[in-house]
Amino acid sequence: MSGDFAALGDFLDDALELPVTGEDGETRTYRITGPNARDGLRIERITTLAARLAAGGEAPTAPVLDDAEELDLYRMCLGTTYELLLDEVSWAAFRHVALTAMMWITADRETAAAYWATGNAPGKALNRAERRSAPRASSAKGAANTTRAQGSTSGTRAGSRKAKPKAKAAPH
Repeated sequence: MSGDFAALGDFLDDALELPVTGEDGETRTYRITGPNARDGLRIERITTLAARLAAGGEAPTAPVLDDAEELDLYRMCLGTTYELLLDEVSWAAFRHVALTAMMWITADRETAAAYWATGNAPGKALNRAERRSAPRASSAKGAANTTRAQGSTSGTRAGSRKAKPKAKAAPH
């Protein structure tokens, strides 16, 4: 009954190609292939735990990773390009490539592309500088202002009657 399905490799894109400028100023395209199933499961477990902790969940009672697994997270994400990147790019570029690969592995190509372009994980709040430089929709020229002008706050009301002065009481 396999006639109903195309071979998995025929439609599944199992590689990510990222152009990175090295420390020598040359831009090279690095091909990152998807991890093997065992490493993919480890990466999923790490990122799921991190997401739960970031969302305020409780820390697990037993260790999720041993030290070697934790240290090899980027190696698992980058596969054979790990050593090349270590030798050819800056730390910032290395980390950005590794995190982009992690987004691709754990989510999808669109999430990875969004991270690649912005450096922000999906759902991450903008930092102060990014918030200040973000365009504001309400201040566009020619936009109609639907906010009513505030009325007078002087404490007087139009058309109010003046208070009558009190008569002095006669001495007894």
